[in-house]
Amino acid sequence: MATRSKITKYFPWMVSFCSLVWLAFTLPPRARAVALPYAPAPVDNPLKGFLPYAGPYANFPHSMEWFYIPLKDIQTDYDRFHWDMLEDRLQAIAGRGHQAVFRVYLDYPDSAYGVPDFLAHVPKHAYTDGGNGAHHASYSPDYENADLRRALTHFIHAFGKRYDGDPRIGFITLGLLGFWGEWHTYPHDWNASTVVQNEVLTAYETAFHHTKLLMREPKPGTHAADRNIGYHDDSFAFQTLPPPDWHFWGKVIEQGAGDKWKTQAIGGELRPEVQGCLWDDNPCTPIGQEFDRCVTETHASRLLNKGAFSGLAEGRYARAVAAARKLGYELFVSDVDIASISVQSALRATLRVRNTGVAPFYYHWKVQVAVLDAGRKVAREWDTDWDLTGILPGKPDTVWKLDRPEHGWKTGRYMLLLRVVDPMPGGHTLRFANAAQDKDMPGWLSAGSFLVRPAFTRKP
Repeated sequence: MATRSKITKYFPWMVSFCSLVWLAFTLPPRARAVALPYAPAPVDNPLKGFLPYAGPYANFPHSMEWFYIPLKDIQTDYDRFHWDMLEDRLQAIAGRGHQAVFRVYLDYPDSAYGVPDFLAHVPKHAYTDGGNGAHHASYSPDYENADLRRALTHFIHAFGKRYDGDPRIGFITLGLLGFWGEWHTYPHDWNASTVVQNEVLTAYETAFHHTKLLMREPKPGTHAADRNIGYHDDSFAFQTLPPPDWHFWGKVIEQGAGDKWKTQAIGGELRPEVQGCLWDDNPCTPIGQEFDRCVTETHASRLLNKGAFSGLAEGRYARAVAAARKLGYELFVSDVDIASISVQSALRATLRVRNTGVAPFYYHWKVQVAVLDAGRKVAREWDTDWDLTGILPGKPDTVWKLDRPEHGWKTGRYMLLLRVVDPMPGGHTLRFANAAQDKDMPGWLSAGSFLVRPAFTRKP
């Protein structure tokens, strides 16, 4: 009786102990966060950095190329368009693995007049500013002309119907109005009226829902803060920051668009006067327009900078590369939790992503995960619904969770991989700012390893 009494007394404790042992073998161990080492992301990550005029350049890392094209090369009547010349340029740039940034213009000083021939009757102004007439005679058209306005809105809608979301295009700057398509006719008062500006802006917003748009600067009366259009400063590091208030960023702040960079891109051109001397030991930017400060305050992502592609000496080249790297986003996977699993349990992981740059990534590119087996073969690959665009600099880490209830793998050790897919075939791969980027497979981040254990079965 004493023995039976003791068994009865301790039986519940024995059952609990056995249950704990059984759970230890059947449940995956609790995941622990593993910090991933940082390493600078490539300077030629897609959709950021310095870019040259279109052409083959191998002397500076880049992922985009810039060009202008006159409207007359595309539009031949109100509703007739020949896209061949634009297509040729896009194809050539994509063939070099780059995305295009470009502008369609009507008036480019010292270049052939860009207004289509069927609009030859539209009144125009002759001028000699900007070197105009040295090689070509261009003109400033009457932007209030009803026929020209009709042609512009028809073009914009056809443009968007054909090219919105085209992965070969990084950004489109609106162009069409003003000298160089910069929406001004300084020092002349031939600017398009606010009514015409709003017609063009509304047409672009209606026609484009995916490809990111940029205009020269926010214009009064154009509802700048509310439009899905970013800005490009064509006098970057020269007339960017206030004072005076008429400098680029002063106008952005005045129009209530200081937070526009969180959803729409900021770009532009490094002012030609400073391109040749910005990388000297003593940079030549005006006081208050220092490059780093301009990048930090405007959150710029990309800049046309012909000077960087002219062949820089070693020290100047290194400073230019460091400057290009400061532009735009930089995505860093700070840590990963992955639980070891059995062949019967779900694969669960948590990844934390931080933006160590100055701007977000602006496109909804697909994020994929994959699992690499011990033979370095991809055992499984999935698309996710993870969104890059909301990962803002200076904010807490974004948390991505993976939960795959069925996997069907054999026992052994595996590696979890992560990548972002450039939708343009042959384009630059977006690489994370991690030392393990490309470690096990080109284009993929090795996020961490995990163990698949045998299923626990009790003896009969």
